[in-house]
Amino acid sequence: MSTTLERDLRRRFVTAEECVRVGEEHFTLLKPRDADDLISEVDFAKDERLPYWADLWPSAIVLAEWFAGEAGNGRTMLELGCGLGLVTLAAMRAGFEVTAADYYEDALRFTELNAQRATGRAPRTRMVDWRAMPDDLGRFDVVVACDVLYEKPNAEWVAEAMTQTLASSGTAIMADPGRIAIQEFLDACEAREFRRVDTIERKITVGEKEQTVRVYRLAW
Repeated sequence: MSTTLERDLRRRFVTAEECVRVGEEHFTLLKPRDADDLISEVDFAKDERLPYWADLWPSAIVLAEWFAGEAGNGRTMLELGCGLGLVTLAAMRAGFEVTAADYYEDALRFTELNAQRATGRAPRTRMVDWRAMPDDLGRFDVVVACDVLYEKPNAEWVAEAMTQTLASSGTAIMADPGRIAIQEFLDACEAREFRRVDTIERKITVGEKEQTVRVYRLAW
C-alpha cells in the first residue's frame, strides 16, 4: 500500500526528502519540494487557504520530541492540522492510537505515507474544517495542534475544536513559536474552562535561524 501511495505522490508532486532527528531517532519525510508551488489563487480567494502543511516547521520537531519521551500505552490522540505527519508518527511510535486531521486531503496522504514508512502502519485520517467541526469524531485522551495560530480567527476555532474533542480527563497540547494569535487562543481556552497546566520552552535551531517554541499543556 505504501509503495502505491508513494508512487502516486511522486507522480503528482515535485517531491523532496527531509531527514529530521527526533530524540535518538532519525526520520526521513517525503514532502513537496517547494510549498510555494502549491499556492492556489482559487483556494486563497475562497477562504484565504495557503499550503502551510507542506513545510516542516520547527514547532513540529519540538512537539515530536515531546512525544518521543511519552508512553502512549494505547491512549488515543487527535492531531489538528497534521501537515507532513511528523508529530503523528512520533506519537504512533510512542504507542498512541492516532487520528490525524487536516483541511487538505494531500496533507493526509503525505502523513499516511510518512507514518507508514516510520512505523509500518497508517494512522486514521480525517478531513476536518475547524470552522465546521464534524460531530462524529469522538473524544480523545490527547488533542494536539502545532504552529496553527498564524491568523487571529484560528484562536477561537482551535480552542473550540479542542473543546469538542477532548475527553473529560484528557490533555490538550499546543506547540507555538509566538504566533500572532497565541494569547487569543489561551484566553479562548480559559473562557471554555481549560486551565494551563504548564509551559515548556525550548530553543531550536533550523538552518541558521534559532526559534523559541513553547509547548502549552492544558486540561479541563
